[in-house]
Amino acid sequence: MDASEILKKVRKIEIKTKGLSKHIFSGEYHSAFKGRGMSFSEVRDYHYGDDVRNIDWNVTARTGDPHIKVFEEDRELTVMLMVDISKSSVFGTDTQFKNELIAEISAVIAFSAITNNDKVGAILFTDKLEKYIPPKKGKSHILRIIREIIYYEAEGTGTDINQALIYLNNIMKKRAIVFMLSDFISHDYSSAISIAQKRHDIIGVRIYDAWETILPDIGIIEALDPETGKSFYIDSSDRRLKEKYRQWHENHYTRFVELFKKNSLDQLSIQTGEDYVKSLLSFFKKRNK
Repeated sequence: MDASEILKKVRKIEIKTKGLSKHIFSGEYHSAFKGRGMSFSEVRDYHYGDDVRNIDWNVTARTGDPHIKVFEEDRELTVMLMVDISKSSVFGTDTQFKNELIAEISAVIAFSAITNNDKVGAILFTDKLEKYIPPKKGKSHILRIIREIIYYEAEGTGTDINQALIYLNNIMKKRAIVFMLSDFISHDYSSAISIAQKRHDIIGVRIYDAWETILPDIGIIEALDPETGKSFYIDSSDRRLKEKYRQWHENHYTRFVELFKKNSLDQLSIQTGEDYVKSLLSFFKKRNK
């Protein structure tokens, strides 16, 4: 794909998601993710109903009239997008692939963050660390992140969430809001996430396709494991195989949910082809409560 096609696709995602971020998500995002504290803003005359604990006694004594300190939220946060770009993300049977949905949701989160003057960075991973983009502000920086998510050519093929979290723990010394976007089909990552959650606010966003858990009954077929590159033949009409296939995916999902609950971390699942706007709004509102 040449540069003009790349820019065209990035621009298309920008137009769609920037509008959503500005008009729909910015307020919900702001409410859902509080700043790091309150900082002094100004002193003004005391009004009836103001909290007497905020009276500035020095100014009050000097002027003879009661004055109160005004504080505002220290808003600037750091948002990290941890994005799974393994081969299993290149799958979809409805209107889009999982990696396309991941790119759109990442863009919505990123534009919402910079609308609130937050920094955004990204960690792209497979079964190895692929790319680290340090947190920065600005539209051009967000467009770079989106471009990398869509077009970065990964060296790895599998998924190792544990290794990605270890890298996060090493590289990010200050607290960050971390959105993990993956299908969470990975080896055990319980230890790394329990360490990471002590420093960071981690949100798991599971992206899945409905057909991943259903093996179509079409007889003998040649299947390809995208993460290992190995091909093999299976009998798709075999009931035991169908159930084993369904259970394998169900186990990964159950582990994802239970692990995030155990560590008191927020999580949500979004299916390809569904209205992710509704899912994200519901999540932000729930978190705000």
